Amino acid sequence: MPGSRATWALAAALVYLVGTPGLILGVALLAVVGAATAGCGTGGGPVGGGQVGDHHWSGEQLTHAQTITGIAEQRRLPQRAAVLALSTAIVESNLINVPYGDRDSLGLFQQRPSQGWGSAEQVSDPTYATNAFLDRLIAVQDWWRLPPGVAQQTVQSSAYPERYAPQEGPAAELMSRFWRGPDNPPPPTGATPAEQIALCGDEGGASTPLDPQQLPPGYRLPEEPTRRAAVQYALAQLGKPYVFGAKGPDAFDCSGLVQAAWAHAGVPISAGTTSQVHDGRAVAAPGRLAPGDLVFIPGSLGSPANPRHVGMYAGHGLIVNAYDESTGVVLEQLDAWKPQIVAIRRVTEARGANT
Repeated sequence: MPGSRATWALAAALVYLVGTPGLILGVALLAVVGAATAGCGTGGGPVGGGQVGDHHWSGEQLTHAQTITGIAEQRRLPQRAAVLALSTAIVESNLINVPYGDRDSLGLFQQRPSQGWGSAEQVSDPTYATNAFLDRLIAVQDWWRLPPGVAQQTVQSSAYPERYAPQEGPAAELMSRFWRGPDNPPPPTGATPAEQIALCGDEGGASTPLDPQQLPPGYRLPEEPTRRAAVQYALAQLGKPYVFGAKGPDAFDCSGLVQAAWAHAGVPISAGTTSQVHDGRAVAAPGRLAPGDLVFIPGSLGSPANPRHVGMYAGHGLIVNAYDESTGVVLEQLDAWKPQIVAIRRVTEARGANT
């Protein structure tokens, strides 16, 4: 992968801003929207610009730093993983999600679709790009204890490997600002990538008043086959335990349940609310819900900007979800969720329908 494009990328962006009336407002709005849809990270609302350590960062840069840090923390990786990811993004893009780069490089980490990083659309999504970087990082032997700059270079294959280490200081300051909990221990020596990945499980439970429901008389599954399969699978898990990071078949957390349900229906979706909140397309309001839609609320540990709990709409005004460790998988009334709903995603369309 080519080395840093940060200097010329920032210069090009400034020229573009100066020459495009009204774009500054658009960039500011995008920064707020990005924060509002960042998924189950660790921070609160939209991030404004400000000083962190010796550096002044824009709102967009801090929003991306919050996203990167939140994903590393939720994956239960050590703080070192966030520092390595942040320092890489500083070098590669100056923490700006640029839509261009050397050859086909794109996004925060300047990942190349032609080199197997994902599609152009995927590597341009900060959540996908961060997870892709972390996936390759943890495949590096002893990545958490390599000298400064070495792990980043191993992942990025940059023409300028010396540029990563100096940015670990600013990256550590950014990580400290957005990391909310204690540090996570490093993986055991010799642990495989599969053993290290806690694919964005969702710790904590729902924040709605608990009022488990039963399927009402006359309940009917959706007629559309794909939605029917997903909802039927989710309902079949009622009563099973909630276990953080579990994706079935014997236990689930909230995101693991909806991921397994849609996998059963033949529709792959992301792992964890951080990514799932970007899957499919947005649904404008609860009144437009269709069976199988993913419904996001802050949960016990999240916020409106970073929802940490998801359920599946089962139709008939009911939500099926893995509630918490003491309750397990239950049905709840949609009405109990409505005041807290911050996002709805439709991961597939009904065949021949526009709902």
